[in-house]
Amino acid sequence: MTRAPKKSETLEIRLPYQTKTAFMARCRDEGRTASDAVRGYIESEVGGRPVRSRSRIWIAMAAALGLAIGAAAAPSLAQTTSDQAAFGKLDRNGDGVLSYEEFSAR
Repeated sequence: MTRAPKKSETLEIRLPYQTKTAFMARCRDEGRTASDAVRGYIESEVGGRPVRSRSRIWIAMAAALGLAIGAAAAPSLAQTTSDQAAFGKLDRNGDGVLSYEEFSAR
């Protein structure tokens, strides 16, 4: 039976207080120690397995959201152009305001 190497080395890092407390809270919520979380990250980096970047995930989600909004807005934008043309026909004096007389003369 092979034993895991003894954990004898330490690493000291400096963090802002808010970052540390948020990290500790997340570790507590996930049921692991801060040491386990940092060790897992270091082992994945040293082992050649890249850690999944949260920023990439957020960028992908933002891009998907942007595409969804764009797909939903495209018909509205096309309709706006035809609405503006229709309003332009009704606004006979071109003042940007539709008077009762202009509206009732349609």
